[in-house]
Order: sequence, then structure tokens, then C-alpha cells
Amino acid sequence: MDLSISTADHGEVTVIAVGGEIDVYTAPQLRERLDEQIAEGRRQLVIDLQDVAFMDSTGLGVLVGRLKMVRSHEGTLRLVCRSERILKVFAITGLDKVFQIFDSVDDAVASLV
Repeated sequence: MDLSISTADHGEVTVIAVGGEIDVYTAPQLRERLDEQIAEGRRQLVIDLQDVAFMDSTGLGVLVGRLKMVRSHEGTLRLVCRSERILKVFAITGLDKVFQIFDSVDDAVASLV
């Protein structure tokens, strides 16, 4: 399955909507797009995972790496996810304690403004 990535600015917050599967084959695309956003000076990021059907450890690694990167630039990264399958991956790995995960893009954006 392909990966779709789109971005939208909400004031100072950039929302990156991701759809499809994030795995060893598609994770480099996601890493590249997130790195582009950070390089362009965007420091308040919301990654919308609501249309992600599957994510493996490679995808988790990309998210953890980008979280560290934005934090090193005084930024923040929030996730949006309601999928029990994806949330379970975060819980099993303990990353649900590392990331702030919201039920909606509006809630995530509101937490940053």
C-alpha cells in the first residue's frame, strides 16, 4: 500500500496528515517530508495518523527521531490517532508515555496555541 502525506498550516502549527502504511518501505518518505518541514523552520508539528492502517517499528523510529529533532529546536510534536491497532503499538512500546496523543486534529492544534 502506498503512503500519502499532506500538510496544512494552522497558524504557527503545521499539520501533517499521513495515510496508508508506514513500514520499512515507506518510512523513508515520511522521514524526508518531516525533515523538510523542520528544515523550513516549522517547530510546532501535529502528525495526523488517523488514516494510517499499519505502522511497524521503522515508522516508530521515524517519529521518535523527529520528536527529538523538534525538541532540540525548542519545538513540539503531537500525534493524532484513534485507531486501537496503532495505539496498541504505542502502548506496547511505552511510546504512549513519550508522545502526546490526541483524538482529533483540533484538540492537538489547540494544545499548541
